[in-house]
Parts: sequence; C-alpha cells; structure tokens
Amino acid sequence: MKFNIAALLLLLLFSVSAEAQDRLRIAGSGTVYPFSASVAEHFGKAGDFKTPVVEATGTGAGMKLFCGGLTEASPAIINASRAILPGEKESCAKNGIHTIVEVKFGYDGIVIANSLESHKFRLTRKQLFLALARFVPREGKMITNPYLQWSEIDPALPAVAIKVYGTPPVSGTYDTFIELVMKKGCEKLKEIEEIVKDKTEREKKCKMLREDGVFIEAGENGNLITQKLISDRNALGILGFSFLDQNSSRIQGSIIDESTPSFESIQSGAYPISRLLYFYIKGEAVSAHPAIKEYVSEFMSEGAIGDEGYLVIQGLVPLPEAERIKTRNLVMQALENIKQ
Repeated sequence: MKFNIAALLLLLLFSVSAEAQDRLRIAGSGTVYPFSASVAEHFGKAGDFKTPVVEATGTGAGMKLFCGGLTEASPAIINASRAILPGEKESCAKNGIHTIVEVKFGYDGIVIANSLESHKFRLTRKQLFLALARFVPREGKMITNPYLQWSEIDPALPAVAIKVYGTPPVSGTYDTFIELVMKKGCEKLKEIEEIVKDKTEREKKCKMLREDGVFIEAGENGNLITQKLISDRNALGILGFSFLDQNSSRIQGSIIDESTPSFESIQSGAYPISRLLYFYIKGEAVSAHPAIKEYVSEFMSEGAIGDEGYLVIQGLVPLPEAERIKTRNLVMQALENIKQ
C-alpha cells in the first residue's frame, strides 16, 4: 500500500509539473492586458496547450516578477506599455536571466478622457502640468499647487474642480504620462529653469504629481477608470486609447496640443502622447515551456495584429505592414535560435 501511495504521489507531481510547463504565466501592463488575454483565449481554443494565465500587475510590478528568477512562480512573458529599463535588465541578469526577447506589437496613445455628457476639453501639456504638478512656479518661487479649478489655470477652461483619475506608479501608463506630459509640460515653463537651477532637482520636481486628492490613483484596470468617468461627469481620466475606442459611446478623448487621439494620429506620431506597446520573452524559459513559441506566433499573426485583426478591433493601433512582417520574422527566428 505504501508503495502504491508513493507511486501515486509521484504521478501527481509529474502531472502538475507537466501542466505548469504547458500553462504559461503572463503578467504586466494593464493596457496590454486586454490584448494579451484575447490572444490567450484564441490560443487556448485553437492549440494543444492550455489557456495561459494572464495577470494585470502593472508594467513595473510585472518586471519585478519577470526578473525574479527561473522559477515557475516567475512569468515567462511580461506585457509592457514602455520599454524595459536598464536597471530591470540588470536585475534580470543577477537572477540568471540573460536572454530577453523584446517584441514590439503595436501602438497606443494615452488619452485624457471624460464623460460624453460633459465638457469637451482642449488642453495643452503645459496646462496639464499646472493642473497636476505637486509644485508650480509663482512669483519667482516653486509653491505647493494652489489650483483647484481648471478656469484658474486658463479662463477658457471650464470652472469645474480639477479631478483626475490615473494609474499607480507601478504602471507603464503612469511612467509614460510622467515622461510625455508632465516633463514636457514642465519644459514649456521657462521660469522653472530660473527658479530651480540644478537640472537633476528640476527634473525631480517636474515629475512629482499632487498628493492632495486632485490626482486619484484608481488602480491598473482601465475599465474601472472608465466606469468612474461615467459616474463622475466632471472628472478626467488617464487611459490607454483602446479603452476610449471600446467605450466611445460613453466617454470622449480630450484634444491635446491641438491633436485629437485617433488611429491615424497615433500611428503617424502626430498625437503627442503616443507610445509603442511591448511584450518580453524570457529566453531561458523557451525550452521549458513549449507553448511559448506557439503563443507568440498567434500574437504576431495577421489575424491578431493585422489591419483587420481581432486585436485591432479591440483598439490596438497596428504597426505598418512592412514593420509587422519584419518584426514577426525577427522574433520567430530569435525563438528558433534559442531552442537550438
């Protein structure tokens, strides 16, 4: 009897181990999450492997998990709404992850959205900085942000309270908003250069958001922010373009620096808060997870990211065709080389 129980336990452990290898774990960006989850669903239905587990942890938090080592608890693929940082690569290397395959699969724009039943905002990045920065210039000093209504920043803006929902610092959307909106808006205010002479200190202040309840961290889930905008008509929200595209009957995107967020303006780069979307593959996991290559093949297929692919229908702004073909070939060849 003892032998039979031991044999059964070994069989169960083998089965769990085999399933863990077949079931990919994917984490990271909340913006990329809907796209990755859709690919995972198609992949699970069509292939010989189980549907991958996809989690929305935020890009930064996801990178920490990804670089955590070569254990089953560490995801083999990480979704990202920004490029991997040098420090994250160093962290991966310290934990035995030396081969990282970067995959650029489409474009996204960060939109400043609000309810369709409310005012259509026309904003500049300078105005957004003045609305959301922790410190702003006044009379030759940097003071704690005193602005409570949009009209206090510019009389042409509505006399409603400044209230903006956004993602937390672990999010790639947060990082991109800081770099492409707060930092650029700060640079438009030349008096800040005179007040804060030290460049490092100036950049630090430019990137600091308010902590007085005007900017509200609403989690990594863009759908949750969308729901808050629908119920809170005077609030604005910082979202990925796909969430606007999927909810265009209920929310609208603000015009930013005279550019309206759209497929065309994001793909061309005319929209000033445009960005690439990525996922990263842990090279050391490719041999242990035979599903990786097939999942990536599905993700990079024309049926998914082509001009009429199911991810584009969900709001992904596609890469130009020539770039898609080149990227697909490079990625699949890189995976083949790893397996060899």
